[in-house]
Amino acid sequence: MGSRLLPLCLALGATLADSVGAHQVGGWLVLLAIPCAAAAAVLAIGERAWLRTGTSGGALVLFVLASAVRHGAPVGAAVPALAVSAVVAAGVAYLLPLLVWVLQPAPLRPAQPTTG
Repeated sequence: MGSRLLPLCLALGATLADSVGAHQVGGWLVLLAIPCAAAAAVLAIGERAWLRTGTSGGALVLFVLASAVRHGAPVGAAVPALAVSAVVAAGVAYLLPLLVWVLQPAPLRPAQPTTG
């Protein structure tokens, strides 16, 4: 659980850093999230959790995209919208298995006959 939680926290931290204007800190947090996301993807592959593998791999691609777009922007310019959107989408990708778990239907059990 810890390796999936770390990239999510880094994505949240990068989004918060960008919202308060600390764009350089946000960029470093996105860059730091890439190896953490790769570790989460490898861990999901090892556990054969295919939904988590897909979401972790997708989040890794989104972190790499966000970092490339962010570091390709001119110095002193605003953070590109694509970079912010990719970080937010990566955070949502980590929350998707939780959403699937919450929304799965409860198993129905047959009613127990009452004796008496």
